[in-house]
Amino acid sequence: MSAPLLSARGISKRFAGVRALDNVSADFFQGEVVAVMGENGAGKSTLMKCLAGVHQPDSGTLTWQGKDLRITSTRRAEQLGIAFIHQELNLCDNLDVASNVFLGRELKKAGCFLDAAAMRARTAALLERIGLRIPTNTPVSSLSIGQRQLVEIARALSLDARMVIMDEPTSSLTAGETATLFSVVRDLRTAGICVVFISHRIPEITAIADRVIVLKDGRFTGTLTKSELAPDRIVSLMVGRDLPPPEPRPLRQPGPVRLEVSNLRTAAFPARQLSFSLRAGEITGAAGLVGAGRTEAARAIFGIDRPIAGTISIDGNPLTHGNPRLAIRAGLALVPEDRKEQGLILDMAIRDNLSLPRLRHFAPSGFISDAAINRSAEDLSASLSIRSTGIHKLVGELSGGNQQKVALGRWLALSPGIIILDEPTRGVDVGAKREIYSLIESLAASGTAVLVISSDLEEILRLSDRILVLHEGHLAGTLTRQEASEASVMQLATGSSPRRPAA
Repeated sequence: MSAPLLSARGISKRFAGVRALDNVSADFFQGEVVAVMGENGAGKSTLMKCLAGVHQPDSGTLTWQGKDLRITSTRRAEQLGIAFIHQELNLCDNLDVASNVFLGRELKKAGCFLDAAAMRARTAALLERIGLRIPTNTPVSSLSIGQRQLVEIARALSLDARMVIMDEPTSSLTAGETATLFSVVRDLRTAGICVVFISHRIPEITAIADRVIVLKDGRFTGTLTKSELAPDRIVSLMVGRDLPPPEPRPLRQPGPVRLEVSNLRTAAFPARQLSFSLRAGEITGAAGLVGAGRTEAARAIFGIDRPIAGTISIDGNPLTHGNPRLAIRAGLALVPEDRKEQGLILDMAIRDNLSLPRLRHFAPSGFISDAAINRSAEDLSASLSIRSTGIHKLVGELSGGNQQKVALGRWLALSPGIIILDEPTRGVDVGAKREIYSLIESLAASGTAVLVISSDLEEILRLSDRILVLHEGHLAGTLTRQEASEASVMQLATGSSPRRPAA
């Protein structure tokens, strides 16, 4: 094998007394796809940020094409040819797609004037390459999470990078979009570019990676070559133990209808009506392509957005449109898909985020009890296995997976009768994902009506007793557990009629 494009030797990094990386060494070669895996908090993103100039390592050395160097900034990394696509998207909502793709590297004419036509032409070619068919002057604020992820990828490709780091790039993509991304990744590898791929989805890794580097608790635990990429070996290196096989799903008998949605029309699809119900003790999955209207429906039901028409009732009682406070009092909770923007207050502590939806509970005499908040936060942190230095740590300093656990915990503490989970395991590792699945199933067992919105078909099929499939804002079909398969879900999601299994 030729010399590495980039070598890291003995990289260590601390944050507020926590050792995020401990003497990690790794090599990255041209023309390969190398996956970096590990549980949440294992140090994957921290290592990548050290390689991309976001963080400076406390100790250790980096070598680029055999020469020692310090990558002192993201601009320096980009000059070398290192592009980093973050898990938490970094786009400017007030700018259009082309402006975001060339942000900080704007094309100019006559030396000082922006060449908007050239930027839009080059952006159009990049969007075509990754299969995102939208006008280049589309405001980013109007895009879905999945579309924004693809814009980030287009920006990285615009750098003519020699090394592209993708941190959970498929977390909000549909199966079709993921296939398109993999095609792009293979093209980059053929062109001699090193692609570093961080993902918790083992089937993705076995499909795309030439080699896997595994971290645990900030330390390097091993490397697996293509021929060694067995799921059990990956999991064993990630968690330091063999995980038991998943328990068979119980056959749940749903109870009475808790939530009834009739003829709901949202601003996203004003001409389409949506009707469905959720039953006590049942896990209902909501599948569909990105942009099918699942999140918009959830936001309208919870009261964040006011629907154009339709009725929503809980236990037979009409729910006032556009009033989340009344929805919460009626027993409805929503865990949104974008935890960074909608689910958490990043510059507040874990304990404060966990207590926000139920402050009245901690003030029976009119004064908030800090001691009661602390006790509750400690109990929730322990039950959800939130990794941190304590409940006073800022949520913005946690890994993505631990942030997700806080976003879940703040609502679960209310013991809601109905809960809507929008992409509940986005950015969550394999061990924590099983814990969240177990938690969702225990909620259903306790009588909660659960709606799981997910772009991960494996997740939808794993959890759901019944699957609602949306297509362009309306219910394309409902599948029972016996009828559901990847093929039947995708046929409905793309507007086709599913082939039902033989009786």
